[in-house]
Amino acid sequence: MCGNNMSAPLPAIVPAARKASAAVIFLHGLGDTGHGWAEAFAGIRTPHVKYICPHAPVMPVSLNMNMRMPSWFDIISLSPDAAEDESGIKRAAENIKALIDQEVKNGIPSSRIVLGGFSQGGALSLYTALTMNQKLGGVLALSCWLPLRNSFPQAAADPGNREVPVLQCHGEADPLVPLVFGCLTVEKLKTFLNPVNITLKTYGGMGHSSCPQEMEDIKEFIETHLPPID
Repeated sequence: MCGNNMSAPLPAIVPAARKASAAVIFLHGLGDTGHGWAEAFAGIRTPHVKYICPHAPVMPVSLNMNMRMPSWFDIISLSPDAAEDESGIKRAAENIKALIDQEVKNGIPSSRIVLGGFSQGGALSLYTALTMNQKLGGVLALSCWLPLRNSFPQAAADPGNREVPVLQCHGEADPLVPLVFGCLTVEKLKTFLNPVNITLKTYGGMGHSSCPQEMEDIKEFIETHLPPID
C-alpha cells in the first residue's frame, strides 16, 4: 500500500441493514483501531443507520516515550494542565470534517450524523463537533475530555452546534482519564451549549473501558436522535 505515514487504512464499516438514512462516525482511543468498536456497534445496530469506525494514522506519541502507534494527535501528558498538540488536534479535526462531508455527499445530511468517540477519539469528536459549521445529529463522548478547552467558547462555530445533543459517559473507576475530567468537561460545555441537551452518565466500577449498560445507553441515544424517516 502506497502512502505516507499519515495514511491509514479504510474505515471499518457496519452497513445499514436497509437503505442508510443516518450515520454514526465513531473514533477509537489511543493505540487502538476501529475494528473493535465496529463489532460493538454491530451488536446494537439500528437498521437504517450506517456505522463508520475510522482508524487513526500511526505516529510517535510523546506520552508513550515516542513509540509509534495509532493516534489521532500527539498526547504529551494526561495531567490537566499539560501542553497540548494544538496543530495536530486541529489537523485531525479537519480530517474528520472531511469524512462527514463525504457522507453528506453520499446523501446523508449532517443533521442525521452522530459523531462520537472513546478517550482520545471522544476528545477529538467533541472538538470537531464544536468547531464545525454544519449541524450534527448528536455527539457521543465516552471516557474523554475537551481538548484545547481554554480556546472555548471563542473557538466554537457560531451558531454551529450550540444546540447539539451530547451524551457523555464515564467510568467511575477510570484510572487513566479520571471521572473528574468528564465532570469538568460537562461543566465547561454547559457554559456555551444549551445545558438541557447535555447528559452525563457514569458507571460504578467501570474503568477506562465500556460496559453493556453504556452500550444500551448509546443505542437509546442513537435511536432517539437518528429516528427512522421512512
